[in-house]
Amino acid sequence: MLANAILITGASQRLGFELAKALHTDNTPVIVSYRTERESIKELRSLGIFCIQADFSNNGAIEVFANQIHAKCSSLKAIIHNASDWLAESDEIKPSDIMNTMLQIHVQTPYQLNLSLEKLLLTYAQQNKIAADIIHFTDYIVDKGSKKHIAYAASKAGLANLTLSFSAKLAPQVKVNSIAPSLLMFNENDSAAYQQKTLKKSLMQIAPGAIEGIEAVRYLLKSRYITGHTLHLNGGRALV
Repeated sequence: MLANAILITGASQRLGFELAKALHTDNTPVIVSYRTERESIKELRSLGIFCIQADFSNNGAIEVFANQIHAKCSSLKAIIHNASDWLAESDEIKPSDIMNTMLQIHVQTPYQLNLSLEKLLLTYAQQNKIAADIIHFTDYIVDKGSKKHIAYAASKAGLANLTLSFSAKLAPQVKVNSIAPSLLMFNENDSAAYQQKTLKKSLMQIAPGAIEGIEAVRYLLKSRYITGHTLHLNGGRALV
């Protein structure tokens, strides 16, 4: 049984992948979920990180995953909800299907996992005499809305609200916070023109990379006092 583990959902690529590698140590085992098998998962396994396949598109799969965590862990130091999907409104997909998909991954999954795994977080707090953590990755778009990703924005806003409710429910044994990034890194197929246009949307005009998200997580994990808070990583985008 693993003790004092950190659980990261959605860690097969980008920030989740880099975060898993950064937080894994001999004294802090990391468990990750992934939906699709990739070379990155093989790399995480080679480092001693425990990787569990999970498709959170239905509630039964969420329950199965939670049971696997209970079977693997005696306590959890933190749950980091990074699993995400990105659907735009489209004539090819029914609006109700888009909204249901976004709410399932961004609201239903963290809601169920937080409740199902609460005892493991409380065990950590009791044994170590320090608060455990839940961190939700939301989005800059929560405060702005979106004409092209309406359901996505609404679901991330729901996740932000879960932060408030769970922070009140679980204090003082568990701190619950959100990290709301805008652009941290580009995709490999993003054109130079798109990158240039996007960078101009923030005051800092850079894509800082995964390290910005990693250090934000470390900051919240280290804090003994911050809860019910949203940490914004947007390079001053709201002021442009």
